[in-house]
Formats: sequence, C-alpha cells, structure tokens
Amino acid sequence: MINSGVDPELLEFFHQLKDERDEYRILVDITNSVLAHLDREGLVSAIAQDIHRFFAIPCVSIAFFDAETTDALPVTACNWQPDGHHYCQQKTYPIAQSVLKNVLDNGQPQAVALHESLSDPLLKDLFSARMQAALLLPLTFNTHAPGIFILAHTDASAFTPAVCSLLGQIASRISIAVDNANAWNEITRLKDSLKQENIWLNEQLQNVESLNDIIFQSVAMKNLLRQVEMVATSDSTVLLLGETGTGKELIARAIHKLSQRNSHKLIKMNCAAIPASLLESDLFGHEKGAFTGATSTHIGRFEMADGGTLFLDEIGDMPLELQPKLLRVLQEREVERLGGSKVIPVNVRMIAATNRDLHEMVQERAFRSDLFYRLNVFPIVIPPLRERPEDIPLLATWFTQKLAARMNKNIDTIPTASLQALCQYPWPGNVRELQNVIERAVILTQGNTLNLQLNDLKMPPSMAQTPRAQAATIKLPPMFNPQTPETDEGERERIIQALRETNGIVAGPKGAAQKLGLKRTTLLSRMQRLGINTRDL
Repeated sequence: MINSGVDPELLEFFHQLKDERDEYRILVDITNSVLAHLDREGLVSAIAQDIHRFFAIPCVSIAFFDAETTDALPVTACNWQPDGHHYCQQKTYPIAQSVLKNVLDNGQPQAVALHESLSDPLLKDLFSARMQAALLLPLTFNTHAPGIFILAHTDASAFTPAVCSLLGQIASRISIAVDNANAWNEITRLKDSLKQENIWLNEQLQNVESLNDIIFQSVAMKNLLRQVEMVATSDSTVLLLGETGTGKELIARAIHKLSQRNSHKLIKMNCAAIPASLLESDLFGHEKGAFTGATSTHIGRFEMADGGTLFLDEIGDMPLELQPKLLRVLQEREVERLGGSKVIPVNVRMIAATNRDLHEMVQERAFRSDLFYRLNVFPIVIPPLRERPEDIPLLATWFTQKLAARMNKNIDTIPTASLQALCQYPWPGNVRELQNVIERAVILTQGNTLNLQLNDLKMPPSMAQTPRAQAATIKLPPMFNPQTPETDEGERERIIQALRETNGIVAGPKGAAQKLGLKRTTLLSRMQRLGINTRDL
C-alpha cells in the first residue's frame, strides 16, 4: 500500500471539521424547520421528520408544560411505521411519581432502558410500541422549562454519547419553538375565550329587557310576578313551567334582574337546540384533545355563568345519561371539563324551564327523580295566553307600536272587531304566536290602521260570526304605558298639557304634535274628536 503522505493529525482535523460542519447543517436545518410551526401537532410532526431523517429515530414526542398544566402533561407523539409513513397522536400522562417529574425537577437528560416491568405509564407505552431505549431531554428556555423532548428507539444502543450530545444541542433549539408554541396555544385559548365571552355579551345586549316589557293587567300575571319578586332575592333554584311561547325566558331575565347577581351575566342554553353529542361539552366545557376536533380548550356555560345565573331552557329534553352530571354540579357546585381532571368550583344560580310534564316523565323513567326534586325547589307556572285574555289587547297594542317603529311605519289604530277576535282565539302558540300575527299585520299595513289578517287564523265557528264591518276602532297613544291603558279622558288631559306647554302651537318643530310624536293631521283629528280647542286653553 502506497503511503499517501498525509499528516494523520491533519486528516483527523479534517474529519473533525467535516463532522462539525454536518452537525451545524443539521442544527440549521432543524432550527429553520421548527421555527416555521406554531401549532403543537405541526411542530412535533416537523421535528419528527427531521430527527428521523438525520438519526433514524422512529419515535419522537414532546411533553408540553404550560400555564394549563397542573397534575398532568399533554404529550404529542409521532411514530414511524415500517412503510415509511408516520402518524401523530396526543395523550396525557400524570406528572407525579413519573420519569417526567424527575426530568423536570433535575433539569438533566435521562436515558432509560425499556422493559416490561416498568410501571411508568409513558415508558410502558413506549415499550408496548416495541421501543428498547428512551432518551428524555429537558427543554429549557430562559428561566423556565416549556417541555420535555422524548426520543425512543428500537435499538438499545442507539443513543451513543456523541448522538446524545448533538441531540442536546438540538433540544436547546427546539425549546425556543416549544415556548413559542405554548405562547401561541395560550393566545389562541384566550382568544377563543374572549370570542365566546363577546358572543354571550352581544347576545345579552341584544336581549336586554326591562321589567316594564312584561305586558299584563290580568290577576294571573300579577300573582306570577309577585312570586318572581319573592324568589329573586333568595338565590334558590327556580323551575319555570308553561306551554311553549308563554315567555319563560322573559321571566328568567326578570328573576336575574331582581336578584343580587344582576351585576353578573345571565347565560342561556336551550337543551333541545344542541345535539346530544355536543351538549356535555357545551355545558361543562372540554380540554384540548379531549376528542376529535377539540383543537383548543373550551369554557363551558357553567364557567361562563360563574357569579351569575344559568338559564337552561327545555330541561326536559336533556339526555338521560347527562342528567347525573348536571345533578352533581348542582349539589357540589363544581365542574370537570370533558377530558380533564381538574375540579373547577362554580357559583351559579340555576333557572330551568320546560313545557313538558317532568313529574310524568319521572314516572316513565324518562327523567331522573333526584334531578327533578333538585330543580323543583320553587316551581313557577306561567299561565297560557288563553287563560289571561284581558292581556291580549295590551300585548297586541305593544307589539304593534314596537314593530311599527322598527319598520318606520305610523300605525295608530287597531279595529275593535279585530281585537275582539284576537281575544277569542285560543292561541296554541301563546304570546310568540300573537307577536308573529301582529308582525305580519304590520308588514301588510299601508295606512295608519293595522291590517290584521284574521282569515289566517283557524278561528272557532263562533268567531266566524263576529261582525267585521264595525266602524269602532282603538286608538294607540304614542306614549303607551303597557300596564295602564289610556282612556279618552287620559288622552285628552295629555294633549291639553302638551298644548299648554307649547302655548297652543300644534305644528312645527316646537309644536304639540312633535312633542307627542304625532303627525299634525292626526293630532288635529284627535283634538276634534275629544272636543279640544286651543282658544279655550
């Protein structure tokens, strides 16, 4: 063999430079790759591909330690299949008495030989995947540890000192990306939380009602509101019973408004409007990765209503299998998010409502008896509209004024015959049906007299004989008080007062018509009907 004459030391130095260049290239490639990903699964997938390409390591995992971490670490793992493909999955492992805790506490790498007698859940899973050796590297960034880099190999001798040294340098680069991913995950969680909060706040603002919007003059409604005032300050659970469309949500808002919790939110949930598969998550919340599609932590409605009131409408439609969990929350005043183990205390006042007979459902074993008795602390029965017909003219007038103002129409008259017919109709849809009938009438009205289409209602035979050509009408006062309907004498006094305040001027920007919210011609016709003359003032 011919001696090449190359200095052995120079040759060794050349190989050392080549190895350092290769290591530097690996570090640069992995750094560029991982910094391009912010989501955890995408980050681990990119790291796994690079680690497998450079080191042929078949199992790459990262345990993420962030603000949400308490007693368990979420671990995202990527495993390579013999056919060259890889798949990623998420799992949570307990911190206490585990190899993860040792690495976090010591801040030092740890190599572990895997065998079947290991009790640690993470190491047992790695051994079940045919891994023979594992290397756990702490990811440290500044003064905190955002996670743990977990590598496993089917070859027990794969993690040589040189490989471990290079992987340690890689881990320091990855820690920056993991810290960025944790920060992005926290920002996403807070953003989703604020988005949910904004949705509920907007919903509450759009549905703000005053107690004056409970339109009534009947004895039945007076008795009901007396019960509302009594129970509102007690903080007891309330069960609202009544047919559909009777205004259970409006009564729930009144209870919340009169309670000591009125400075906090009223959160609403319709148990019949949400699919059974999503109801538990929507009510109690879920952790990220709790199920397929759970890409972020979701705050449930119990947590949203903390300090305030939770209104569960159509409680009779809640699935039977979910009722024990609701009962536990009502009794223990604490929730656990789906997929989580943390107990979250909640201080919520419960108002439930249903149009079903819960007592009968209990007898049929369609509703849990213990939950029924827990909800049935203070039941309030809301009377159907047909049992308080004296409220119908008030409601019709109120809806007419409200809807006409929304549609920029001036409707100040309702035919008496139409009101009489409305009072005789049984209203199976209750107040909601009446509102829909009035809304359609307002849309069809061209002049200032409400155009009620009574033919659209399935009137009883006795109502069909009601005279339709009566000339009598009901005039709508522009400043209508729903609880005290205005008489002719009351309207006369109000017009005279307005005329006196405007020195008898009817029209113009400072006239009585403008003050009363009427057209000049409308005010003049009312003055003529009521016998008011400005010269007598």
